[in-house]
Amino acid sequence: MEEKHIKYYSHHLGRDIDMLVFGNWGYPILLFPTTLGRYYQAKDMGLIESVRGLVESGKYKIYCIDSMDADSWYAKHLNPEARVLNHIQYDKFLDQELVPYIRHECNVDRIGVAGCSFGGFHSANFAFRHPSAVAYLVSMSGAFDVRSFMDGFYDDNVYFSNPVDFMPNEQSWRFNHMKIILGTSEWDICLNSNIKMSDILNTKGIDHWLDIRGWEKHDWPLWNRMFPEYLSKMM
Repeated sequence: MEEKHIKYYSHHLGRDIDMLVFGNWGYPILLFPTTLGRYYQAKDMGLIESVRGLVESGKYKIYCIDSMDADSWYAKHLNPEARVLNHIQYDKFLDQELVPYIRHECNVDRIGVAGCSFGGFHSANFAFRHPSAVAYLVSMSGAFDVRSFMDGFYDDNVYFSNPVDFMPNEQSWRFNHMKIILGTSEWDICLNSNIKMSDILNTKGIDHWLDIRGWEKHDWPLWNRMFPEYLSKMM
């Protein structure tokens, strides 16, 4: 399985962002790490190995992106307004720099996004904010409400970064093309978050698959089983 390390310079962030890219060709999946995770986390925790066959066969090319959580949602040394503004810059980097680069490199109109835990939030938030750029969303044990990070602060930037707030007011036709998977389990600490997100999508008439597994915990063994199954069924 080909592996390539890239330092992508972002003009919006004013710095390099590290990525690991797996595969020579295939449909692109932008994979976000968990809370405060780094670009090599998915490799270290076995998530990339779980889809080795799909990557080596040329079905998928996976872009493992670095997070900016330490400078945004988890940056307790910053005031809440600065935290969310840093996330907005990260979102602009993704939307206006990285995703167009991936679409061009892979010759596709839309990409897939995926992530586990807080990476599930990042993948869902990006897909729901920018549906014209995303065809496939795979969230595993994601949570979709960031208000707990804001210490009571709330503005338009928080609203548009919080899927449980803005999705009830979205127009459902914008998501008709998207295949959406919300994966969770009976013992998952994010089970209720996924049920709530599913209820919102159902109310809007947005087609999706809420997959609730048996008695498994919010951890890598669960996600390493989910990911290859979801990618196999996705396309």
